[in-house]
Amino acid sequence: MESSREPFQQALLGIMKIDISDTYGLKTKRPAPFFYIGGQCGVIYNLRCLDLHIQNNSRISLPLVDEVATVSFAARLALGIKPGMVIYLHGDLGTGKTTLVRALLHAMGYIGRVKSPTYTLLELYQAGGLHLCHFDLYRFHDADEWNDAGFRDEFDGRNVCLVEWPEKAQDLLPQADVEITLKILSTETMSNGRNIEVRAISQTGRKCLEVLQS
Repeated sequence: MESSREPFQQALLGIMKIDISDTYGLKTKRPAPFFYIGGQCGVIYNLRCLDLHIQNNSRISLPLVDEVATVSFAARLALGIKPGMVIYLHGDLGTGKTTLVRALLHAMGYIGRVKSPTYTLLELYQAGGLHLCHFDLYRFHDADEWNDAGFRDEFDGRNVCLVEWPEKAQDLLPQADVEITLKILSTETMSNGRNIEVRAISQTGRKCLEVLQS
């Protein structure tokens, strides 16, 4: 597995190696890439075909109709990840925050198991030449637990920090570069879909959004 995250980077999803160039909306003679989820074969969607709503230069919103669309979105997001980025993940239980992180790590080249950090609070990974910290603060009962846990040292300007339930630490967390909010959609055409909103907070975050919008 190559660590370089070039436009034609490859990722290992499930048990098949795929080329994700289609997420760039580039014309190609190759068939759409396939991957496996839960034993079923799926197609990586072209992100340009999704209903992308560019609200302004610091916020975008789009529906993710299923897990395939989530994987496609994560593959595009992976291209905008830079060292030291802090990403908050908001959403109720079951909205797909960990699923998105799992897809993002796989898109960046990580091929191992991605566990939910609900009980461990923190899981560490190396992918795409970067160190990634996946936090889940759901079990915090008091914001002071953030200081007691000693996690602040992980925000060192080099690690990429992905934080689920950041509101549990209130204002003790370092500022996010990007905030991602997931909500369950319940419509006749999308009973299992999600809406994802990505908001850039910093200049680094805005550059990440530029990658998603390009």
